[in-house]
Amino acid sequence: MRSAHPALLLATFGLFGCADRSSDPGAGEVGGTVVITVPGGFPPSLPPIIQEATSRAVADQVFERLADIGEDLNTLGDRGFTPRLAQRWSWAPDSLSIAFALDPRARWHDGRPVRASDVRFTLGLLKDPLTSSPFTTLLVNIDSISVADSLTAVVWFRRRTPEQFYDAAYQIEVLPEHVLGRVPRNQLRAANVASVFVGSGPFRMSQYEPGVRLTLIADTANYRGRPKLDRVIWSFSTDAGAAITQFMSGQSDIYDGVPTDVLPRLDSNPNLRVRPVTGFVYAYMAINQRDPRRNAAPHPIFADRQVRRALSMALDREAMLRNVFGPTGVLGAGPYPSALADSAVRMLPFDRAAAAAMLDSAGWRAGADGIRSKDGRPLAFSILVPTSSAQRMRYAVLLQEQFRAVGARVTVDARDIQGFIDRQNTRNFDMTLTAWSSDPAIGGIKQTWTTSGMVGGNNNMSYSNPQVDALIDSALTGFDPVRTRQYAHRAYQMIVDDAPAVWLYDFVQNLGYHSRLRPVDVRATGWAFGLARWWIPEAERIDRDRLGLRPPPPQP
Repeated sequence: MRSAHPALLLATFGLFGCADRSSDPGAGEVGGTVVITVPGGFPPSLPPIIQEATSRAVADQVFERLADIGEDLNTLGDRGFTPRLAQRWSWAPDSLSIAFALDPRARWHDGRPVRASDVRFTLGLLKDPLTSSPFTTLLVNIDSISVADSLTAVVWFRRRTPEQFYDAAYQIEVLPEHVLGRVPRNQLRAANVASVFVGSGPFRMSQYEPGVRLTLIADTANYRGRPKLDRVIWSFSTDAGAAITQFMSGQSDIYDGVPTDVLPRLDSNPNLRVRPVTGFVYAYMAINQRDPRRNAAPHPIFADRQVRRALSMALDREAMLRNVFGPTGVLGAGPYPSALADSAVRMLPFDRAAAAAMLDSAGWRAGADGIRSKDGRPLAFSILVPTSSAQRMRYAVLLQEQFRAVGARVTVDARDIQGFIDRQNTRNFDMTLTAWSSDPAIGGIKQTWTTSGMVGGNNNMSYSNPQVDALIDSALTGFDPVRTRQYAHRAYQMIVDDAPAVWLYDFVQNLGYHSRLRPVDVRATGWAFGLARWWIPEAERIDRDRLGLRPPPPQP
């Protein structure tokens, strides 16, 4: 995996282009407002507790990392990483620590200087169990962060690994201790967003109206230079049809994720553009192995590996993909996005007859009504799905029909995005149609498919296999690329064979935007990566005064 990884990423990156940083075609073009339509009212979150892609896009404009990953998305060593909050860094002779020298010009949006103690504070917050961060499992190799002086943070590691620099530079978005230090860590999710979103990035929080709008304005005094845009607004719509109508009528400038069936309508509008963004987000149906009512107890149906395998084999993943996405869909490749896939892994085949036979042998026999039961319990369960995702709503209906064909009675539990996230976090579901944005690093697999991810990650289906844990650990700590591939392959195959999920599709994000916008540095890790450098020619800017907007005032 490690030797093939950079080449795969370069191939993927080529699908959506990269920025030429040697020139600035938008030099001098400062001003304008961009309105982004989002179906559903997402809950904005601080970086340690983000679980949703739009929240990530917002947070990445406000907060900063020590260094940015390079355009080739290399995660091995520090090659290609560019300075961000850290001006430079130096490795200890034994490679067990890295000293990051912070930019002395960096300021929080309230004017306070960014200090090394803020970096130390952020790691403590991320690793505190009270925070319940899904990223904790990615930071286990970081032992601590010490403060050499006010502008030097030293990151200490438990052992040398190929991705240790990536772990420190990319996984930690630095937060202000003087703001968040007074917020109880078990209350971060409920904290007032407008008051705690104090970062050092190009945009600053201006206003948040839950379920209506979130507004960021340019930090005009930013130490790295002000962003070209004056303002970015995320406008929420609970109705997906109304959201796309807003975009097509010019009420908004960007639609984050144009549905495939809407693309023909955009073709007839000369002012709209669509850019497919192939990234690291993949969708799957997670199968809960714990009882949703009593998490300490095994699930009465899905704790049985044979039943999980049978239900997986009962599904025609290819047919569902074509039904929802047509010829543009990308079939799920396994416990990773396609860009990181191991082509040698054998997926469970679609074989409905074999699935029925396996259910029979597991004691689930069909009754007169066609529904299976065992010991008086029907083969009945629900699928949790977010109403904000039109694609997953359609998948839920297709899954319901296909499960019925093998004698399972399935109900669709549709929830708004906050209700969906709450149910997943508390493991209160049988199956859930979820999506996850994987790291561009092999280590990202720990969040979802290892035992450690049950506490400090995204493993909300409670999947645990000690053999998988050991293999992933060996893959992440070795420097021999051949052995790394071997360990990773064995782990991937075990996960697929255990059937903790059904991998449905990769996200090909159809980014819709108005032709007056000039996108910059759209990346697989997130289309909004270069948003601070997006620009609008002065002659093409729209008067947004009807929204009550004015350019942000100069800051001292």
